[in-house]
Amino acid sequence: MEFPEPLVEGTLLLREKRFLAHVRLDDGREVIAHTNNSGAMTGCSTAGSRVWLSPANNPKRKLKWTWELVEAVPGVLAGINTQLPNQLAEDAVRAGLIPELRGFGSVRREVRYGAERSRIDLLLEDPGKCWVEVKSVTLIRGEAAAFPDAVTERGRKHLRELAAMVEAGDSAALLFIVQRHDATHVVSADDVDPAYGEELRRAAAAGVQILAWQADVSPTGVALARPLPVRLGA
Repeated sequence: MEFPEPLVEGTLLLREKRFLAHVRLDDGREVIAHTNNSGAMTGCSTAGSRVWLSPANNPKRKLKWTWELVEAVPGVLAGINTQLPNQLAEDAVRAGLIPELRGFGSVRREVRYGAERSRIDLLLEDPGKCWVEVKSVTLIRGEAAAFPDAVTERGRKHLRELAAMVEAGDSAALLFIVQRHDATHVVSADDVDPAYGEELRRAAAAGVQILAWQADVSPTGVALARPLPVRLGA
């Protein structure tokens, strides 16, 4: 998936209130960019990091820039836009890239479901139904990509909803998308949110497929490249 317009490079000055990033562009301008990443962004929001912004196409939008990429460590770009993985996942499913999610005739986004009033990222239908929740991963521990990077009641709710769909006779999957290339596997960050790790293992035991794919990230675009193993731990 290529960015529709060239990204603009700069230096991160400050991440403020989760959704605002103060950036000095290479031409000297200081701008405020929107970030839709509500997580802690550990290792991806250090002042002085090189960052890439996309210009807003909507002239009525208050903030004219969106934060897309950061050089998390030297030579490693991380995609921090949490909306992008849903599109990557949909494109991959439609292209038949993910073996476990092949064979469905219909793909829908943001369908309301479940007893806890959630919205599923992807609903695959015909034949049957497969409920797919997508999670963006940028936290790295050694060679492991770890999720979550902050306590997430919402994430635990999604796991309960997926398990309930399997119990009702459908299939369900949690798809981790790792938006950086320096990971060899995915783990649950139990030290960050131990309750999430417990819920993840319960969901897997209930029959929810736990999948992970790694993306290649560059200033021109982000593309799913390869599957990664998931290690559920305790």
